[in-house]
Amino acid sequence: MTGRIGSDALGADRGRWGQYACAVTRWETLTRPAPAATDEGGRLRAEFVEWMQGIPAGRVTATPGLGRPAQLTALGNGVVPQHASRALELLAPPLARCPLCRAR
Repeated sequence: MTGRIGSDALGADRGRWGQYACAVTRWETLTRPAPAATDEGGRLRAEFVEWMQGIPAGRVTATPGLGRPAQLTALGNGVVPQHASRALELLAPPLARCPLCRAR
């Protein structure tokens, strides 16, 4: 196996996602099925952004009183969990050697 998802495995998703079908399918295997990217009017759906960032379904989009514009703002201003995790991995060793941190 080459690690790539073949076009046969993509089926109808090839038409739905175009050139991004392989990436979407790969992310779906790690997370959950992708929601529709846009609504009937062609506007970006907050549920799709939430999915792309790997945030659990409804963490932002099911917040009471938070409309679509505010959801997209929160998602756009948020930190992708995978990026935060990697940043902490990279920063942890230098912080452990910091004399100010050990003084606590």
